[in-house]
Amino acid sequence: MRIAAFLMSASLVSAQPVNNLQALLDNRVTAGKAVGIVAGAVDQTGVHIYSAGRTAAGAQKPDGDTLFEIGSITKVFTSLLLADMIERGEVKADDPVSKYLPDHAEVPSRDGKQITLLNLSMQNSGLPRLPNNMKPADPANPYADYDGPRLLAFLASYKLSRDPGEKYEYSNLAVGLLGFALAHHAGTTYEQLVRDRIFQPLHMDSSTITLSPAQRKRMAQGHDAALAPVENWDLDALAGAGAIRSTANDMLKFLAANLGLTDTPLKAAMLRMRSLRAPTGMPNVEIAMAWHIQTQFPPDIFWHNGGTAGFRSFAGMDVAGRKAVIVLCNTAYDIDNIGLHTLNDEYSAPMIEAHQEIKIDPKILGDYEGSYQLAPSFAIKVSTRDGRLFVQATGQPEFEVFPSKKDEFFLKVVDAQITFTRDAGGKVTGMVLHQNGRDLPGPRAKS
Repeated sequence: MRIAAFLMSASLVSAQPVNNLQALLDNRVTAGKAVGIVAGAVDQTGVHIYSAGRTAAGAQKPDGDTLFEIGSITKVFTSLLLADMIERGEVKADDPVSKYLPDHAEVPSRDGKQITLLNLSMQNSGLPRLPNNMKPADPANPYADYDGPRLLAFLASYKLSRDPGEKYEYSNLAVGLLGFALAHHAGTTYEQLVRDRIFQPLHMDSSTITLSPAQRKRMAQGHDAALAPVENWDLDALAGAGAIRSTANDMLKFLAANLGLTDTPLKAAMLRMRSLRAPTGMPNVEIAMAWHIQTQFPPDIFWHNGGTAGFRSFAGMDVAGRKAVIVLCNTAYDIDNIGLHTLNDEYSAPMIEAHQEIKIDPKILGDYEGSYQLAPSFAIKVSTRDGRLFVQATGQPEFEVFPSKKDEFFLKVVDAQITFTRDAGGKVTGMVLHQNGRDLPGPRAKS
């Protein structure tokens, strides 16, 4: 489950615009980046759906009614539940979360400051991204057996390293805890709560967590970055962080309601979510209640993305322009730039080239190991493992890279390539990162 979407997050730069959304989707499929992808746009003129690829190998083309895992976009729904409960007078934003947990629950605090419901929504609770007691029985479905007792055991043992409210830190744990607490307070499950309070009022009839037999037939198969099928994810106690499955048509209903294009009893709660803003420490990104806000080019874009083992998603809104977009992909491939570009073509979403993987002698890979400084606060560490090459950018996960020719590699999870440079003696001395139309060189650190 996501927020960091780019190998180098500063790569959201202006480039030659590509205005054809259908062409972008076709390109991602023909370039071998995605198995299937659906995008939907809504504005005052109506709804438009575009799609490319397949729901699975040999299967049908996806459409607006195909179900996808939306991953962390679920967090927006969880914060909407909170905003709605505040509007109804059922909870207060500054209530401590401990007030809405089982009586025996112990929640960490620091210097007398307790974690509030709003802290969880605004991602400044002081809780880490994930609990340290996740030991999944099935690593391919890592959240499935993380239940309420494990969550409460973690809270009872954890010590905050900073005060609640002090600093933004994206946290699946925090928003999962928010959903868990709100459901407990309502005396129901998270799934039933989100169905009663959001799906039904907005007529999101296909959105769910537990799939019915009919919905299973409409569920896309997830794929990893190598386009191999992978398992769906299931979430228990942390359902509020990423458990929802939805369709482009349903998500457009949700976005239209947020834009005020349709009337809804959730209008006040949706406005409340956008009324609070705080810094994240990331360039050109602020946070509201769950929504992140891209500020690089006016007007501001409210957005959230999501990622599970085999799916990627992006939902974004230009509130001032009253237009929104949803992009759903059944492959672990970054599609955020498509969504941002659709809302404002100053954000780059270039057509990409297909890269053919070749075989090289694994012994050569050791030549590339080391750290490369591409900017004062941005470096890429290169390492080898089991005859494969991996890169890890500052503050981001590790990704495998694949050879296309001598000294040239490409990523499958995002459209980026790396060229290693050598001196006259043949020693690797630097790299160049190619991403979003930019070529960013960096020297290799001396060992």
